[in-house]
Amino acid sequence: MARSRWASPRSESASSRPASTFKELIARTLFATARENSRYAINGVLLIRTENRLEMVATDGRRLALARTSIPKSDFRGDSLRCIVPTKALQLLQKLISTDPDEQIEIAVADNAVLFRVGGGVGGDGDQPPRATLRSVLVEGSFPPYEDVIPKDCDIMVTLDRDLVSSAVRRAALLTNEESRGVRLAFDGSERRLKLSSRAPEMGEANIEIDVAEYKGDDIEIGFNPGFITEALRVIPQPEVMLELKAPGKPGLIKSGSDFVYVVMPVNLQ
Repeated sequence: MARSRWASPRSESASSRPASTFKELIARTLFATARENSRYAINGVLLIRTENRLEMVATDGRRLALARTSIPKSDFRGDSLRCIVPTKALQLLQKLISTDPDEQIEIAVADNAVLFRVGGGVGGDGDQPPRATLRSVLVEGSFPPYEDVIPKDCDIMVTLDRDLVSSAVRRAALLTNEESRGVRLAFDGSERRLKLSSRAPEMGEANIEIDVAEYKGDDIEIGFNPGFITEALRVIPQPEVMLELKAPGKPGLIKSGSDFVYVVMPVNLQ
């Protein structure tokens, strides 16, 4: 395969993916990055590329989003890659990506910098120049061991209608404030029902009930920051999502197929 002429001679790795796929990976992780956190490494998104997979991971310490996509071996060049891309660079890349489904993005890393080539003769096989090229210095530091954060022993599994639960959470969130940020989720397995409740002093309280598509495990009550839930549901295209739980004080896990995993810490509700 011809060498891409845009990459540095000391480029550690390079691969190309459809722009639409990369845009989806960014959308599914960027919202969970930290804002002005003293732990500089989580102010970016971890990018991991292996022989057959591309992953992006983001966290702010209270939630974690992981999105992945498969890579054909024919698209793999160079070595495996693991680096932290600044949040602002990915925000800019989002704006550079067009709606053309055939457009490609090539990624390369060299000299502690990442380069993105958008459109043009991706892969070094043509004279057409890229439509846009973005270069960014990588974030220094070590990303948290995210694999250890993802729960692996959840025994409560709930299948939910994405739009139904998103609407219910948003309505319950209307009666929360700075002192009562959480929404209580009470699951009744025998009735396959979910009751969402919230209250704010001098404002009142909300009680909303919705049906649950499938339920496995014991009944449970747990509180979550409503914004953390709705932001995750917003980036899931599938109409159903899986929620996995262990205990009221343990993190919850939202899944959409095998390509999106979202961990969210619970909040203490009085």
